[in-house]
Amino acid sequence: MIRVLISLAVLLALPGLALAQQSPADLLNVPINGSAAAWIIRTFGLLTVLSVAPGILVMVTSFPRFIIAFSILRSGMGLSTAPSNLVLVSMALFMTFYVMSPTFDKAWNDGVQPLLQNQINETVAVQRIAEPFRAFMTANTRDKDLSLFVEIAREKNQSVGTPEAIDYRVLIPAFMLSEIRRGFEIGFLIVLPFLVIDMIVAAITMAMGMMMLPPTSISLPFKILFFVLIDGWNLLVGSLVRSFH
Repeated sequence: MIRVLISLAVLLALPGLALAQQSPADLLNVPINGSAAAWIIRTFGLLTVLSVAPGILVMVTSFPRFIIAFSILRSGMGLSTAPSNLVLVSMALFMTFYVMSPTFDKAWNDGVQPLLQNQINETVAVQRIAEPFRAFMTANTRDKDLSLFVEIAREKNQSVGTPEAIDYRVLIPAFMLSEIRRGFEIGFLIVLPFLVIDMIVAAITMAMGMMMLPPTSISLPFKILFFVLIDGWNLLVGSLVRSFH
C-alpha cells in the first residue's frame, strides 16, 4: 500500500520537479536570486497537480467499474444506506489496488526506483511510470470507444499518436467511457434477479388484495437472503476482478 501511494505521489509530482530541476525540499523555498513569479507559478502548478490526484486515480485505474457495480447493487437491493458510501468507496479502492498491483509494481520498479537512485532523470521517469498505465488502459478499452475519440481528435487536427502508443488525451477518455459502459452492463446483470423478486412479491401482494402494503418492504428480506445464500459478494467481486485484462 505504501509503495502504491509513493508511486502515485512521485508520478504526480514529477512534472513540477522536471521543470524546476531542484530537490523536493527546495520546491517551496522562495528563491534568493531568481524570479519570484516563476517560483509562484511552479508552486501553484505543483499544488494543483497534487490536488487532482483523486481524479487521476479514477481516470486511469479500475476504480469506476467497481464503484458503479457496488452502487447499482445497493440500489437494486433497495438499501439506501447499507453498505454506507464509506464502505463502498473503501471496497472499490482496495479492489482497485489489488487489480492494479502489477501495474503499480512495474511503474515502481521501472520508474520510481531508478529515479530515487539517480539512475535516470525526471523526464525518463515520467515516461517509464506512465507506460504501464498506458498498457493497462489500452488492454481494457473498447476499439469502438477508442475509434470515436481518434476520429474526434483528427477532426480537430489534434495528435493521436501511433497505434502502439496512443496519445493520452485520446486514450484516457476512451478508457473511462469503456469502464462506465462495462460498469452499467455488470450492474444490469446484478439488478435483474432482484427485479424478478420484486415482480413476484408484487404479484402475490396484489393477488392477496394487500394494496396498501408496499411490495418493496416485503421483498427486501428475500433479496438479502437470496444474495447471502448465493454468496453474492464472492461472486460479484470475483467476476469484477476477472473481467480485467
